[in-house]
Amino acid sequence: MTPDQIKLVQDSFREVVPIKTAAAALFYEKLFAIDGSLKALFRATDMNKQGAKLMAALGFVVHGLSRAETILPTVQDLARRHVGYGVEEHHYPIVGQALIETLDAGLGEAFTQDVREAWQAAYGLLAGVMIAAAREVQLAA
Repeated sequence: MTPDQIKLVQDSFREVVPIKTAAAALFYEKLFAIDGSLKALFRATDMNKQGAKLMAALGFVVHGLSRAETILPTVQDLARRHVGYGVEEHHYPIVGQALIETLDAGLGEAFTQDVREAWQAAYGLLAGVMIAAAREVQLAA
C-alpha cells in the first residue's frame, strides 16, 4: 500500500466510527446475503458483540497500517483462531466483498474510486497475511 492509500483508509474509517454499530450490522447483513451458508459460523454468536469485535479489529488494523510490521503478529493470531471457527480460504473474498459494499453504503459519495481502491489494497494485504497464517495451521494439522 502506498502512504496515500493508507491515509485514505484511515481518513475514511474516521467517518465510519460514528456509525460503527450500524456499519457492523450492515456488514453481516451483506455477508449473509452474499453467502447464506456463512450464518452457520455464527449460530451461537451474539451478533451485537460480534459487530463490536469486528469494528475494534478494523480499527486496530486501520490505525496500524502505517506500521504494518507491528500489527502483523496480531493479524496472524486472528487468522489462526478463525481456522478453529471454521473459516476457510474461499471465505476471504466474500468478506472483502461485504466490507467494500458496506463501506460504499455507509460512506456514500465519500467512497470515491480512490478510497475504494485503497480499501481493496488494505483488505488484500490483510487477507493475504491471514490466509498465509491459516495455511500454516492447516499444514501443521
